[in-house]
Amino acid sequence: MSRPALALALLLTACLVGCGQEQHRRLTAASTSPTDVSLAWEAEPGAAGQVVEYSNAPDGDYTILGFVPPDRTTYEHPDLIPQTPFYYRVRSFHGPASATADVALPPGDDVPESDDHAWAEPVTGPGGTHPVRSADAGPTDFRAEVKHANGILFTWTDRAEGEEGYLLEVRPSGAADFTVAAQLDPDVRSFGLITLSTEKNATYRVRAYYYGAASNIAHQKTEG
Repeated sequence: MSRPALALALLLTACLVGCGQEQHRRLTAASTSPTDVSLAWEAEPGAAGQVVEYSNAPDGDYTILGFVPPDRTTYEHPDLIPQTPFYYRVRSFHGPASATADVALPPGDDVPESDDHAWAEPVTGPGGTHPVRSADAGPTDFRAEVKHANGILFTWTDRAEGEEGYLLEVRPSGAADFTVAAQLDPDVRSFGLITLSTEKNATYRVRAYYYGAASNIAHQKTEG
């Protein structure tokens, strides 16, 4: 390769990295039974996690199947409708997280009869002023208030601007990774979680997030 051609190639590579263009990562979809699909992809280094999505049309609206930890690179989509096309993509997500809060709920399932769970509704407030891609955009003043044996009220200060929304993340006692317990709109600063049985003793945090690079679209049609 000549020096001018090499210089041009290096310039184009630098622009792909630095000019905001997202590079696609490889995603494959394989049928493991007439109505089961197995996905595999290349994880994006430095991501907070991946979100797995599907649609029944190549240009249709995508539905989230799940948020997965950053080092996970497979997903099983089982028991699908026969004779139906499925289109998949995987997107990374990023963003600064709050400090953590450890919560131990009382045993049992008792809920006060007067509790209508109005406290659990998301509350929005004035948006933050720090770009979500900056370290200063992380939520602060993260607090957890036990409301009853299965309910926790979380509050925090929204510092982010331009976020896709907030993710409430949980790591049950004994678990290795955080997972997403709730996906919230931008500018939310309060949310009440009705916990699963595995979440009564757990560590929680909240993250202002934005999407990163998307994979290619992978397609499979179920049989049956």
